[in-house]
Amino acid sequence: MNERHARDVVLVRAIETADQQREILSEDDRSYASRAARELAQWQAAENKSAATQEHFLQQRAEQIIKKLGQRTPAFAAFVRRRPGLHTLAYTLPLLALLLGAGLDRITDPHHADLLSAPLLFIIFWNLAVYLGMLVWLCWPKRGVNRWRAAWIQRLGVGRNALSRKLPHAMSSALFAFMGEWSQLSARLNGARLACVIHLSAAAFALGAALSLYARGLLVQYAAGWESTFLSAEQVHGLLSILFAPAILVFHLPGFTLADVQSLHFPQTQTAAGAALWVHLYAATLLLLAVAPRLVLAMLAGLRARWLARRFPLDLDQPYFRKLGEATGQPAGVLRVLPFSFTVDEARSKGLQAVAASLLGEKARVQLAPAIAYGDELRDAFKSVDWGNKEVSLTAALFNLAATPERESHGAFLSQMIAAAAPRGVAVLVDESGFVARNADAARLSERVELWRQFCLYHGVEATMVNLLQPELRALEQGAGLPLSGGL
Repeated sequence: MNERHARDVVLVRAIETADQQREILSEDDRSYASRAARELAQWQAAENKSAATQEHFLQQRAEQIIKKLGQRTPAFAAFVRRRPGLHTLAYTLPLLALLLGAGLDRITDPHHADLLSAPLLFIIFWNLAVYLGMLVWLCWPKRGVNRWRAAWIQRLGVGRNALSRKLPHAMSSALFAFMGEWSQLSARLNGARLACVIHLSAAAFALGAALSLYARGLLVQYAAGWESTFLSAEQVHGLLSILFAPAILVFHLPGFTLADVQSLHFPQTQTAAGAALWVHLYAATLLLLAVAPRLVLAMLAGLRARWLARRFPLDLDQPYFRKLGEATGQPAGVLRVLPFSFTVDEARSKGLQAVAASLLGEKARVQLAPAIAYGDELRDAFKSVDWGNKEVSLTAALFNLAATPERESHGAFLSQMIAAAAPRGVAVLVDESGFVARNADAARLSERVELWRQFCLYHGVEATMVNLLQPELRALEQGAGLPLSGGL
């Protein structure tokens, strides 16, 4: 699935997930879109002489819904057509960098070819520092991007957060949810694109500085030289010998001696013919150390972005997609439940079946594992679980809201379960039926729910509250508490 289709599918998922009251899309709208998409996917498969796939069905369904909503709400159609900020930046930033680099000689004396030109030396050493920083970054252990880079990726990936006031409240909430989710899912893709733009801009800046040296040299007679309060001629010769060594070696440019450097000390000057050598040396060095490596890095980042855009990493095994997959003949989803210090009786087992149907579709099945008792050795308890079973759509930990979450027991169970189920992740279900039966106080219920939510968020997953004796009391939001693919 490519980026555009994935964006449409995620947008429709966000709308349907947020629209629990069917204010945006009625049940008839959803059913009609599914029927039309199934027929279009089958027709497309017949044209290509292949089997209908879930991807084709999801793409067609998303297009049907987005088209319908665009006809009903022009402001929504404008949101769909809106381009992210990165699209504009990809063209304007390199061009601006080229112009700034071309005007760099205005900072210094435009009539002198300064051997110790501060702007040119800054470009060279800054790029060398960037390369070194990239090598260190590759070796440095990290969990994700920093807040500054994450904010840039989000802003450039989904655009500004402001929405049209003409949108209905339910639609605005759904679109805000979409922007937050899409910024996470597309973080790798937009990070690669941003890296490509930055490297291109750095290359353009250095190229502009090199071209400005030659352009001004056609109209102005340079006088080469240098001056320094702290550096001697021997030190300047040593620095320039190291700096220009790659350019002399690759382009076979003539070298220079210590006497040449001493003779160029201001206020002494040299002729334009001698100054041309230093222009060539600086331009060649900029090309080798700044322009060429940056172009290579930009090409690698661009290839990575192109690959991700064509094969967008959208996890179609998530419950929302499994539930829709029944329309294309996909096998029924399986919800595997691992209770912790919680005995599931027959009545609650039926409630789990209702939860599975809500998450994975009407034909979903429940695979209930034996309960793990408080204090059991977790490694032994997890040995019987087949974590690689591809028939399992979702693995969920089941807790009792009446229990007080403890880091040493509940936390250890959850951490080991998340590690064992990686990279697919797990969901957390917290049953409130027992607590509600013993406590009628709504305030205490709210406090306990918040306690469990914070506890689960601390361990990196969102808790989903359920009532296994009366599932209708806790209408599940599709995708709530479930791991998302992608990320920063």
